[in-house]
Amino acid sequence: MLTHIVCFKYKADVSDETRREHRDRLAGLRALTGVVNLQVGADVVHSVRSFDTGLIVVFNDRAGLDAYAVNPQHVPVAQFGAGLCEQIVAVDLE
Repeated sequence: MLTHIVCFKYKADVSDETRREHRDRLAGLRALTGVVNLQVGADVVHSVRSFDTGLIVVFNDRAGLDAYAVNPQHVPVAQFGAGLCEQIVAVDLE
């Protein structure tokens, strides 16, 4: 199993409605081929080191992640998120 974790820190001017839209779009990726499990949610702690949204996607293997990265349904969601964020970090672990 390969776990893909992404954290998003939105730009200050991104509205709550747009943040929810981003999370909804991320949640919509659950149905993509190769996704074993997908969780997405807003941060609830709000500490100085917190990011605003977290995404955890589980794949069977690296090939699943590689296919997801270029999937035509994923790419526009990734681009949408990139435009909203001042910082995005990711880690992939087995």
